[in-house]
Amino acid sequence: MAGFGRFCPAARRAIAYIHGMGAEVHFTAWGLQAFYEAPLGAVTRRVLRARLREIWPELTGREVLGLGHAGPYLRLWRRGAARLVSATPEALAGDRRMLPWPPDGPCAVALAEEDRLPFADMCFDNILLVHGLEAAENARRMLREAWRVLRPEGRLLAVVPNRRSVWAHLERTPFGHGAPYSSGQLARLLERSMFTVERREAALFIPPFGLRPLLRGAKVWEAVGQVVAPQLGGVTLIEARKAVMGLIPPATAPARARRIRVPQPGWAVSDEAPVPTMRSPTMRSSGEAGGR
Repeated sequence: MAGFGRFCPAARRAIAYIHGMGAEVHFTAWGLQAFYEAPLGAVTRRVLRARLREIWPELTGREVLGLGHAGPYLRLWRRGAARLVSATPEALAGDRRMLPWPPDGPCAVALAEEDRLPFADMCFDNILLVHGLEAAENARRMLREAWRVLRPEGRLLAVVPNRRSVWAHLERTPFGHGAPYSSGQLARLLERSMFTVERREAALFIPPFGLRPLLRGAKVWEAVGQVVAPQLGGVTLIEARKAVMGLIPPATAPARARRIRVPQPGWAVSDEAPVPTMRSPTMRSSGEAGGR
């Protein structure tokens, strides 16, 4: 075997790669950054950026919040957006200091509790949720906070691991951590959290291996996968709109008039009956005294 490796460099590299396949990605902000700096992470970022750009081509004048670890993707709208803020959950920060974002400008990142975002009500137009929902301690509370800080008719775009994909079962990618969702599960979760789902797509059909021949063919894998097996994409991209009308009870039909019969009291005045004379107690007492 040693002789074979000496005469076959490709086999030697393949063996080294297989030995390194068990390396687990640490699901922290620093571990995620290290993943995106590796070849597989760089291709992942490029593929997802292209799909996000298709869903949200531009956000000119919009105020945008990145929730989770959205820094690698927020730069898509950095030129046109009125404001870009990244909120990192405390669980992702780990024991180390917070990862700054953007790296080439004033820091616009906040460390936040996933169910208590440090923002006022209705202060964002769009929220990009990446590497957040699958690791949340309480996904519904996180979505409830996202709903709170969104303006009416605001948009949420979530990138979540697909439980049917190979990516969700390999811990050496960040999409192999936490709780993956099927497309249907994700839609129901959003609807229960007062969102209206408007778009669902799949991405990352390339196998999650850092082999260069695979990485070079990423565009082909994506094009073929969307046609042949869209249910096997590594992640689900789902866009939802903040539902406000759902909180207001639907208008009901006006009640139909009902006729109610009220019994007529014996002393009531009738058109046909004579009006009874009423004698005051004073007159009655004086008459009785005269008769005596």
